[in-house]
Amino acid sequence: MRSHVPTPDRSPTVQVNIKNLIDEVQCYQTVRELRWPDGIACPSCQSKHVIKRGFDDTEPARQRYECHDCDTRFDDLTDTIFAGHHQPLKVWVLGLYFMGLNLSNEQIAHELALHGSDVQQMTTQLRDGIEKKSPR
Repeated sequence: MRSHVPTPDRSPTVQVNIKNLIDEVQCYQTVRELRWPDGIACPSCQSKHVIKRGFDDTEPARQRYECHDCDTRFDDLTDTIFAGHHQPLKVWVLGLYFMGLNLSNEQIAHELALHGSDVQQMTTQLRDGIEKKSPR
């Protein structure tokens, strides 16, 4: 006689796009806090006399600013390794996270649904940026 061992109920596999779990607003808020712990300052003249000038048209969480002292316009990503790229900030943050988990570029590309060449460029720039900022 065979004994019947109950098998646990298995729910259907649910695939979650990790990019949907990351909040773009929180990514920008974190960049602001890390970049300007003492308050927003102009990247050109370091003045604290800065006013907000709305948000970016393509990335609504990306704040724009203008310096009262030198009239420079800038945003949250100006002069950072994240500036000037077509990938949203949360993709860069996830890329950093996956690099920290020691995933290969191929694995990162798969997780983020990106081309391998895009991930290669991103990880190279992130490593170069981290190297430049590291204390010697």
